[in-house]
Amino acid sequence: MRRESDRIAAGVLFEGMTSVRAVLAAMEAGLSDRRILRLYVAEERREKRAKELGWLTHEAEAFGFPIETIPTEQLDEMTTGSTHGGVAAECSDRTIPPLDGADLPADGFLVMLEGIEDPYNFGYALRSLYACGADAVVLSPRNWMSAAGVVCRSSAGASERLPLYVADPIEAARICRARGYRVLAAGIRDSVSSFDCDMRRPLCLIVGGEKRGISASALAEADEIVRIDYGRAFGGSLSAASAAAMLGYEVLRQNRENTR
Repeated sequence: MRRESDRIAAGVLFEGMTSVRAVLAAMEAGLSDRRILRLYVAEERREKRAKELGWLTHEAEAFGFPIETIPTEQLDEMTTGSTHGGVAAECSDRTIPPLDGADLPADGFLVMLEGIEDPYNFGYALRSLYACGADAVVLSPRNWMSAAGVVCRSSAGASERLPLYVADPIEAARICRARGYRVLAAGIRDSVSSFDCDMRRPLCLIVGGEKRGISASALAEADEIVRIDYGRAFGGSLSAASAAAMLGYEVLRQNRENTR
């Protein structure tokens, strides 16, 4: 088993069937240029994984990657934990293109994540945003996709299923506004409650990390600042993943007639 300090370096190893399925789904849909280079299956798990192995063998033939059976102890040494379930995939890197206005749907919901300092929190945010119907996520040039395997596992595969782009927040806001999107930024000062804010599509939402928040220059680009009201007096900040989930689902609620 890899040490905690080595986890970020294991970015191209995707552990568990959920992650492997997500990579394959993205390959089939053309969402990503990431490819599986080699699939590892624990020898002791082959019998229990017989049905899944049949499907994986078919996928391996379709996409041209080998399946290698290895002892469980060897797979444990390669991976970061014991939750791999006997399956892991060595994958190539993924190219994340720069944001282009032509990529944006006319009535879309785009989220910009800025300054999240933990790959697990980052993955949890992507999981919620995928579930609530975000069309794409924009990442800052420095992001956690270098630890793609960890992010994929913590996002339950959402990081591979979501279209991802790179831009700085100011650039993202201006590109979105040129396409007719309103730009909202999560914050406190001069803000309106998410209960009262117009969050109808097309919309670009900027969410920052709980420590640094959103940069002043990005806040200045927003059409409106939106806050999350608490149910009691509390001086702490929500995690970025929690904030993304709550705001994302408010977007879903306000646009629910268009999603039925």
